[in-house]
Amino acid sequence: MGESTRILVVDDDESIRKVLSTILVEEGYAVDTAKNGKEAINKSNEKFYNLALIDIRLPDIQGVELLSKIRDTVPKMRKIIITGYPSLQNAVESLNRGANAYIMKPFEMEKVLKTIKEQLRKQQEEKSYCKRKLKISLKHASKNWKKRKL
Repeated sequence: MGESTRILVVDDDESIRKVLSTILVEEGYAVDTAKNGKEAINKSNEKFYNLALIDIRLPDIQGVELLSKIRDTVPKMRKIIITGYPSLQNAVESLNRGANAYIMKPFEMEKVLKTIKEQLRKQQEEKSYCKRKLKISLKHASKNWKKRKL
């Protein structure tokens, strides 16, 4: 995905932020971090992120609440919940509130990277689909406009 792919890591645990950030940068991603929900909201309002990794428990807000508060972008930001408190209820609520994936701590970095790549691929597919729909709509609108001019 390369340097143009931006990822926001939201976790109150500094060591997790550092490890994820270091590995993701080595993988070629541009990475920002946030230690709480407020910081994540501010950063998502200032910059475009392709994807956010969000801890389910933050000091100022629950991760599932943050899902709907961080700014959606076009193409739509992919959101992955990370939790050390796995439960069926947490998973269902996360997915219902807009999470695209759910990863349990302690996590295997290979699984995290695979999930990130899968979500970014889906984002690209959505972007391509939207472009095709836009081209079709513009073509249709252009034909209608020409008919009206005649």
